[in-house]
Amino acid sequence: METHGRSSATPMTEWQPATLIETYKIASDVASLTFRLQEWTAHVPGQHYSIKLTSPNGYSAQRDYSVASSPEQGGKVEFGVKYLEGGEVSPYLHTMKIGQQVELRGPLGGHFTWNTSMQGPLVLVGGGTGVVPLVSMIRHLMRHIDTESTREVILLGSFKSVDYILYHDELEDYAQKHKNFKLIFTLTRETPPWWNGYRSRINRDILKEVFGHLKDQSPLSYVCGPTAFVESVASGLVSLGFDTLSIKTERFG
Repeated sequence: METHGRSSATPMTEWQPATLIETYKIASDVASLTFRLQEWTAHVPGQHYSIKLTSPNGYSAQRDYSVASSPEQGGKVEFGVKYLEGGEVSPYLHTMKIGQQVELRGPLGGHFTWNTSMQGPLVLVGGGTGVVPLVSMIRHLMRHIDTESTREVILLGSFKSVDYILYHDELEDYAQKHKNFKLIFTLTRETPPWWNGYRSRINRDILKEVFGHLKDQSPLSYVCGPTAFVESVASGLVSLGFDTLSIKTERFG
């Protein structure tokens, strides 16, 4: 799809209204929300937006959410939002109806980004909703698969149980259709009897088994998730000999 709008080099730094055009569950506690923007700016995969809610009495609350859509999806932007009990923003977003509006500002962030002009295999590690910006990268890659078919890309996702895996069917479909895209999950709490994947938190042994063969191929590594998760994974990659400067991290919580 041809994209129209501003370049991501000139991000929208002012708030603008955005209209909800699609929403559905992508995991047990995560909803996908897609908004149409009045003035759309092409993001770079890995960037995020700020979402602001304002009550009738003037009180406002805002939170940052990573973009899940690819930049080729012109005119609209998708987020994966986890429901947080007692939160000021996510409970409302989970109950929004088509046609309702919020305010958005972005795209924002320039460190945790990737596009197909960057060389080398891709090492992607996400914990929970930390997978969301990695999905944006994967979707961008798939839009250019004719020229990207030889790049090795591995996504290692960590989730509590099968019900919490984000974008499960879509990612499995990519993995089945493209031999150089590998999809690996580990479950940390509940595992069904048929599960033949990893059954623990990501550790050095898992990282070595999944990514070790890429160490000397100048890979680009992206790690996103809760702070403790990100620090553990990044340290594990460094201990395996991955270049510290090639490891980019994004953390929350």
